[in-house]
Formats: sequence, structure tokens, C-alpha cells
Amino acid sequence: MKNPLNKRLPRELKAEWPKYFIIFLFFVLTISAVSGFLVSDNSLMRSNEESFEKYKIEDGNFDYAQAASDETIEKIEKDGKIKIYENFFKEEAVQSFDDTTFRVFADRTEIDLVDVLDGQKPKADNELGIDRLFAKNHKLKVGSTIKFADKEFKITGIVALSDYSTLFQSPSDMMFDNDKFGVGIVTKEGFDSIRDDHIHYRYSYFYNDRPDKDDQKEGKEKAEELINVLTANGELDEFIPAFSNQAIHFAADDFDGDQSMITVFLYIVVIILAFVFSITISNTITKEASTIGVLRASGYTRGEMVRHYMIIPMLSLLLGAVVGNILGYTVLNDVFAQAYLASYSLVSYKTVFTPNAFVRTTVIPFILMFLINLIMLSFKLKLSPLRFLRHDLKTKQKKKAFRLNTKLPIMLRFRLRVIFQNMPNYVTIFLGIIFAEFILMFSLIFKPMLNNFEDNTTKNLLADHQYILKAPLPTETEGAESFAMESLQTIGEKTGNKDEDVTIYGVKEKSDYVTLTSEKGKVDISTAYHKKYKVDIGDTIELKDKYTDKTYKFEVGGYYDYPAIIAMFMDIDDLNKTFDHEEGYFNAYFSNNEINDIDEKYIASRITATELTKTSRQLIRSMGSMMFIFTFFGTIIYILVIYLLAKIIIEKNTQSISMTKILGYNNGEINSLYIHSTTIVTLISLLVGIVIVDRTLAVVMFEVFKGYSGWFEYKMALSVVLKTLGLGILTYLVVVLILSRKVKRIPLDEALKNVE
Repeated sequence: MKNPLNKRLPRELKAEWPKYFIIFLFFVLTISAVSGFLVSDNSLMRSNEESFEKYKIEDGNFDYAQAASDETIEKIEKDGKIKIYENFFKEEAVQSFDDTTFRVFADRTEIDLVDVLDGQKPKADNELGIDRLFAKNHKLKVGSTIKFADKEFKITGIVALSDYSTLFQSPSDMMFDNDKFGVGIVTKEGFDSIRDDHIHYRYSYFYNDRPDKDDQKEGKEKAEELINVLTANGELDEFIPAFSNQAIHFAADDFDGDQSMITVFLYIVVIILAFVFSITISNTITKEASTIGVLRASGYTRGEMVRHYMIIPMLSLLLGAVVGNILGYTVLNDVFAQAYLASYSLVSYKTVFTPNAFVRTTVIPFILMFLINLIMLSFKLKLSPLRFLRHDLKTKQKKKAFRLNTKLPIMLRFRLRVIFQNMPNYVTIFLGIIFAEFILMFSLIFKPMLNNFEDNTTKNLLADHQYILKAPLPTETEGAESFAMESLQTIGEKTGNKDEDVTIYGVKEKSDYVTLTSEKGKVDISTAYHKKYKVDIGDTIELKDKYTDKTYKFEVGGYYDYPAIIAMFMDIDDLNKTFDHEEGYFNAYFSNNEINDIDEKYIASRITATELTKTSRQLIRSMGSMMFIFTFFGTIIYILVIYLLAKIIIEKNTQSISMTKILGYNNGEINSLYIHSTTIVTLISLLVGIVIVDRTLAVVMFEVFKGYSGWFEYKMALSVVLKTLGLGILTYLVVVLILSRKVKRIPLDEALKNVE
């Protein structure tokens, strides 16, 4: 025999469809977003992991100042226990675009293989395979042409270089840059046809006994042994073990970090849903107390009643899970994948079913919601049928109402009483608003913060141009000033951050570009260094050479106003003495004019505003779509949380509202009592939430950016505060209009129902 209680389900669903529809939407939005994110993230991560074997990604590489002889290579292979592959590249300014550099390799067939995404590999000496992201950002496609090194190349293929999943030009770069830096391949004949002005003698290698790519300890031990062999056999310009190569590992590290972030986001939403469910269930039991009393008195057990009241909420969740997963695996999977592909030059991938994502996004939240429903209903329904019939649902003895000062106006006292009687609901509104504000402000703060970094960098340039030389050569350029530059690294074990490059400037005593504040024997540190690492005047800092175990200690004597870059400034004589250079040594120039009288082949690199601001430009480009998604979900959560809980408050006070109508209050006056009470709480929550979120974001942003080179100073932009408040108020006004209509529809006879 069918359960007669099931006949009530369609009526209950019809009467409460807005509430269950919102619960359904909550689950759809949460599951689809998190599922889509995790599926795309896991699919890309799996493809990236498989690429190490599939595309034979190197165990590391090193650059010599000159090409090594066959005998030298054989000796290094024997002593270093490695297999070496020639991997020379040439790096030229792109004449087709301003301030853009292109790095071209001869096609690789034994190591660091190339994935052709569109078209085909080059076959003639004037054909080129070009990185997908660089091509996209410059509107290039198969058939387009690009000019560098005074030679024009026709693009025959859009490719992904397996060892450049992230376009870092140098391992010391603060950030990758797929706008101003690109990579590609040509034929062996095409490579030879390009001038040798900027050739780099790079060699990639595999260990004979290859370490696990994730075992950094073993990788470091092998790298320490190998570097001694390399330095003994040639002039080493650069050595990059694969485990420290950001071009190879940065994307994978980002995938892993993002998974942790989105999982935290999911469970915060689940906690908010738990609050919402508990209040919703309590309101349902209160509203249907008489019906429950009659059914219990008619012989229905508590278990049957619990199962009955769980059916519709759990069906809403189940349907939301189904729709959410479908959207996650289709629409949003592609959305999030495209967000990653807008930042990283990844090889081709396939979407794969991810059991872990399904468990996180669906199974665990579903079980949690089931248990919350079960526990709350079991607790609420343990009372006797008589107490339900009497509407005596308090589990504790009723306490005396909180006294309010009679000097307060009656309307104010009434509103305060409404707030006190609905405090659990308002606490949930407060928490929901803070969470929604956090998502919104987190998404909105990025661009102003990055723009601030860019402004600080460009306003505090040491010079319009910094030229780093391979050899100390003279120049006749007006205003050019020589200086010495070195690079050391922080010791991550001591600072709590990962190892970070510190640029050390040795400048003349009366420099036109840098004015030192500390005395000889001490150093000035940039204000960025001071703020990021909490280093003060009088402290001693210890830095290390990235290629050896040698460490250096420096006493801080002052600060130099350089707010975005981690740097140190000292007297040039002190620098030369510290690093064992001969007297008068220099290897760089400051200049506000371009230097044209030094041969290009002797210029190692240039530092300009374009170079220093690549971090902010790249993050703005790559995080744009992701931040839009956070803004969208923050707005939706604003609307759903406030509407659902404000609606519950109106429903919970239906009888009181009906009574006020009988007493002669019009709808406007009733709104001022009940809806305006919610308005007060909402506005207070919005304002207090801004302060709480601001302080929380200061901590979060420090953690987010501490892994990046340089210093991103957190500063809450007024525009972000105004947008967040404006959006919150606007969404609440929409909710008020909906609730005002609900108040109008409450009948006068409601006050005569359910009277004890």
C-alpha cells in the first residue's frame, strides 16, 4: 500500500517551490563551478604529468659561454653520469611588434619534443612553428608571417614546446610573459640561416639514473654533484635543474594550489548551506506544527515523519547534483580550461572523469546535507503530539523576554524585538554576507592591486634603461653611468618563503641614479625587501649563491625607496671586494638614453619598465576570466542567501504580521517593522563585513603573492569598497521588492490560525 503521506508532497512542493528552487540553485551553482574547475584542473594536470614521458622533458639544462667540444661533452657525460643533447637557441627582438622578444630553437627530435596543435611542423628554412599563446595574443595564425633577425618567416604550425608550458624568459623572472616573449621552432637549416648575434649555447640532459621528478631532495643532490662537473669543464653561464625550472613546473604548481583554494571555497559554501538548512528545517517544523501533531496522533511514527520531511529537500539536492555535474563536465569545464589555457602554453589534453572531484563536489556535500537534515528533523520531531498541537516547540523553559528601555520609541522597540526573536536567521545573513563580500572583494581587488604595483614600478625606475653586459665595455652615450650587478638568493628555510632572487647593485659614491643612505660596509635594501621579509635597519641578512653553497652576510644600514622589486644597494667598491672582482670592475650601465655603440652580442639583457611590469600585465591578462567567475558567484550568493533568509523571517512572523494588519497597520508600516529590521541587519553586516574582509584579505593576499618575486603591497581600493557596497545594496533592494509583495499577500485570517 502506498504511503498516504506522499500525497502531501506535490502540495508542499507547490507551496514552497521558491525555497526549494533556491536550494536547488545553490547546489547547481556550487557543484557546477567546483566540479567544472576540478575536472578541468585534473584533466590538464594529468596531461601535464604524462607529458614528461610522452614528450621526453629534460632533467635539466645548462648554458656555456661558448660551444663545448665533443671531447668536453664526452667528459661531462662520463663524470656527471648524464646524457647531453645540444639545444641551442637564438633570441631576437621581433620586428613585427614593439618590445617583443622571440626565442627560436631548431626542431628537437630526442628531448623536449614539440606538440603540434594546428597545422604542421616547418619544412623549409623560412617556415616557423610558433607557440599557441604568443600567436593568440598577437593575432597570428597558420599562414601569417613574422619578422625577426631581419628575416621573415611563414607560420606553418601552432605548437606547444613541452619544456615551456609557462613562458618564463629567465628562471629569475618575477613572472612569465606570453605577450612580450614567445618561443618557436624552425628547421635545422632555418636555424643556421639566422644570424648568431644572440645565440645561446644551451645543452639539455637526462641523468643515466633518472630521479623521480617530484623528489626534489634527490634532484638537489644530483644537481649539486653535476654543477661541480660543469664548472670544471667550461665557463658556465646558467644551470637550471628541471625541479627548479619555472618554465616546466610553474603551471603544475599552480594547478595544485588552485585545487586547495577551490576545495576550501566548496566547504565554506557547504557550511553556509548547513546554516541555511538548519533554519529552513526549524521554520518548516514551526509552520506545520499542527499538521505534525495530527499525523503523530493518528499513528505515524517519528521515523516516518522524518523520512517524509526529508524527501523534498533531498530530491532538490539530488536534482541539483545531477544538473550541476552535467554543467560542470560540459560548459564550465571548458570555461575553466580556457582560463588556464589563456595563461599557460600547455600540450593538448582530454577531459577525463575525475572520481576525486565527484566525491568532493557531490558525495561529501550530499552526505553532509543528509546528516544535517536527519539530525535536525530527528531532534525537532522528538516532542509529543500534544506539544505539536499546542505549538509548544521550545525544548527549554521559556525565559523572560529581554527588557527594552521604555523611553525608546515603540517602533524602534518593535524592530529590536523582531531582530532578537530572529537572531539565528540574522547571524546566518551576517555570515553569508561576509562570505559573499569576501568572494566579491577577492575578485575585484586584483586589478587595482596589480595596477598599483605597476604604478609603483614605473614611478620608481632607477633609470629608463639598464644594460647588463657580458663584458665591461665603454660607451660614449650621454648620461650613461656604469655600475656592477650581482644576483643572490634568499634562503627559503630561514625566511619562510621559497628561494627568491635578490638583485644587488654596486653604485658609485656620487651616483646620478642611486643615492645611498648607509655608510660604507653596509647596504641599503629596497622598501619592497623591508616590507616582504620584515627586515629592519641594523639587521644582518644572509643570502646564498644559487649555484654553490657559498653564503654572504650583509648588515642593513638604510632603506632605498624601491617599492616593488627585491633588491639591495651598496657601494661599488664594497661589491667588488665582496665578490672578489678586480678594482674598477663593472658589468652594467644606467642610462636614460638608449645605448647604441655597444655590439648587441655583448649585451646580456636589458631592464626597462616593460620588463619590470610583466608580472602585473600577465596576471591581469591571465586572471581576468577567473576573477569574473568569482564576481558572478559572489553576486549570486548575495542574492540567494539574503532572499532565502529574509523570506524565512517573513514566513516565521506570518501570524504576527497578520495580527498587525487586524490592528490597522497598513503594508508600508508593516514593511517598516519587519523588512526594515532585516534592512538594518543587512546594512550593518555589509559595513562590518567590509572591515572584516579587508583585514582577512590583507593576510590572504600576502600568502597568495609571497611565492611571486617582488612585493605586491596590499591596499584596499576605494572603488572596490564602493562596488561591493553598491552591489550588496542593489541586490538587497531587489529582495525587498519581492518580500514586500509577499507581505501584501498575507491574509488577515492567518492570525486566527494555530492559536494555542
